[in-house]
Amino acid sequence: MLELIQTYWVYFLVGQYPNGPLGGLALTISLAALALLLALPLGLLLGLARVSPWRWLRWPITALVFLVRSVPLLMVIFWAYFFLPSITGHKTEQFSTMLMALVLFDGVYLAEIVRAGVLGVPKGQMESARSLGFSYLATMRLVILPQGLRHMLPSLVNQFVDSIKATSLGYIIGLTEVSFIAAQINTQVFTQSTQVYTLLALTYFVLCFGLSRFAFWLERRSTLSVKASA
Repeated sequence: MLELIQTYWVYFLVGQYPNGPLGGLALTISLAALALLLALPLGLLLGLARVSPWRWLRWPITALVFLVRSVPLLMVIFWAYFFLPSITGHKTEQFSTMLMALVLFDGVYLAEIVRAGVLGVPKGQMESARSLGFSYLATMRLVILPQGLRHMLPSLVNQFVDSIKATSLGYIIGLTEVSFIAAQINTQVFTQSTQVYTLLALTYFVLCFGLSRFAFWLERRSTLSVKASA
């Protein structure tokens, strides 16, 4: 395996870059991070709508969240890459297709994270702010969200882990993320398939396990800070 790493480590990390498009592990991490970053505003808006006191807003958003969560991500990728171009006449690139699908899915899952974070704030905080004359929106912006966001951080890291693993579905449409690069390397070294895919599995494990432990540390720190303030 050491010989394999010495020969293909640059290709595994960045693909054909700088002589071609960015790929490999760098593309996987960049795609997951960008999708999560773009999905944050969407998830925040959807999450606030999920806990809003107005039924005309809460019910349609709730239905949308459940609908998207019930559809496999792979199906959305297929629709975006094969079905939409036949309607619009414009074919999207692999990166754009995967990014849009991840933003949509991250957005609805972040909505549930925001909802849980908001509901985790004691109700007395809302009542105290409203009794002081704050409007509902001002209370959410100035009182509830700053407290809720601290509790959301571990879940946000876990969602980033899920996004990293979900990028492997880009292999289906030819996106040169790390699993696609591993398959390309495997075609060049037919006799070392076990080593290639073991290296791929170890890469995912180290990356995702490290982030999961970081989320666990954030959760413990948040719990200790709550106990200290109490």
